Amino acid sequence: MRLQLKGVTKRFPGLVANDSVDLTVAEGEIHALLGENGAGKTTLMNIVYGLYRADGGEILLDGSPVHFGSPRHAIGAGLGMVHQHFMLVPVFTVTENVMLGIESTRRFGFLDRREAAQRVREISQRYGLEVPPDAVVEELPVGVQQRVEILKALYREAQILILDEPTAVLTPQETEDLFEVMRSLQEAGKSIIFITHKLKEVLAIADRITVMSRGRVVGTTTPGETSEEELAAMMVGRAVRLRVDKAPADTRGPVLEVLDVVVLDDRGQVAVDGVSLTVQAGEIVCVAGVQGNGQTELVEAVTGLRPIASGSIRLLGRDVTGASPRGFLRAGVGHVPEDRQRDGLVLDFSIADNLVLNTHGSAPFARWIVRDDEAIRAAAQERVAAFDIRTLSVEQPVATLSGGNQQKVIIGREFSRPIRLLVASQPTRGLDVGSIEYIHERLVEKRDQGAAVLIVSVELDEVLALADRIAVMYRGKILNILPADTAEPERIGLLMAGSLGEGEGPGG
Repeated sequence: MRLQLKGVTKRFPGLVANDSVDLTVAEGEIHALLGENGAGKTTLMNIVYGLYRADGGEILLDGSPVHFGSPRHAIGAGLGMVHQHFMLVPVFTVTENVMLGIESTRRFGFLDRREAAQRVREISQRYGLEVPPDAVVEELPVGVQQRVEILKALYREAQILILDEPTAVLTPQETEDLFEVMRSLQEAGKSIIFITHKLKEVLAIADRITVMSRGRVVGTTTPGETSEEELAAMMVGRAVRLRVDKAPADTRGPVLEVLDVVVLDDRGQVAVDGVSLTVQAGEIVCVAGVQGNGQTELVEAVTGLRPIASGSIRLLGRDVTGASPRGFLRAGVGHVPEDRQRDGLVLDFSIADNLVLNTHGSAPFARWIVRDDEAIRAAAQERVAAFDIRTLSVEQPVATLSGGNQQKVIIGREFSRPIRLLVASQPTRGLDVGSIEYIHERLVEKRDQGAAVLIVSVELDEVLALADRIAVMYRGKILNILPADTAEPERIGLLMAGSLGEGEGPGG
């Protein structure tokens, strides 16, 4: 075994993040580390990589005990880690990013970029990475930027690669390309630890799978011995429905009409470029695309959080262009924001107060200007029960809840008032499979009650599971809108990467 973890334990105040974890990784093995968010996967790998110090247990590398006081020590021992959020300097070239921190020099102290670029080219060709050494990183697609991160580790002669949620921002085609690179590295004898929560990917690429739950290892298996359903049950501790049951949409006329809308981002650049889109009552329209292609600005425009530069927005036939967020709220728009902690909750407030953030000033929660605390508490208790929010008290600060329960607070708040349009952005980001199952069921239920539902998601599986129609967005434009029942994942993935088929073009 190339890497062995024996009884590794890590404690934080009030939390045991890793509880006596055992793990082995063989030479030339792709070992998937699977678990819910908060299961302890990344913490464990941060210990291996020298970012954290374990409180107990030992780590053996090629049979010898090791103690890494920093990532530099781990890198020197042949470990490399590609983090979920890339650590690249956007304005530097590929070569400059790769050699950063271990710069070789010529005489007179000048950096030897030519030699470094040649070595980058050789490593790139050897492992099928296909990265141009002289390209500026900010001009590269996300999938290629990730290859730069892998190149950085290989340039430092890593023998064990830790990939933390490497497919989180990739299109399906980029994910397949990454898997080809991983197989090439495996053939060269490299060991890979693949951290993820995506069940299909684990079964497609891993040799062995270790499942973690609440800081502990709950099982190790192989793709040939298990299934998505069994892995989900191991992660959550119960059977989970991986795809929500839903009948065909019963559409009842337009609710939201976005007409040739242009929206600028915070830098004054065009983020949404002439988008037209209609969402009808009784249907779910999902906007698919890689993060950063204008989806955030589109959602902010249709909820009143960002002004539009041109075009118009109509709600139930009425022009609401330029309305305030409160105006959209009063018109019957519910909003599940992209960042639940920044935009959806007041973390220091109680669960009860967060459940009435947008209705606290009206009956039955207030009489004139006087709050009715008893009515707020009673409503909170009803919603906690109805929306399965796991808490000991409605007076508990919402900051103390898990991510899944925080999301349920937002869902409970938005679904507990009459809404005609629900806008949900990344509704299950960072959630475990159990919470995903619950929220998907609630979204379909809201559709079946006659609401129009607009969902923005980077997760293609989620889009395919929920959508009645799929709008694919790329560089601020909607390239096509497809019926979900005939949409092929490969076609959607190509559109997400900006590839238009014959006769294909922007639609609404």
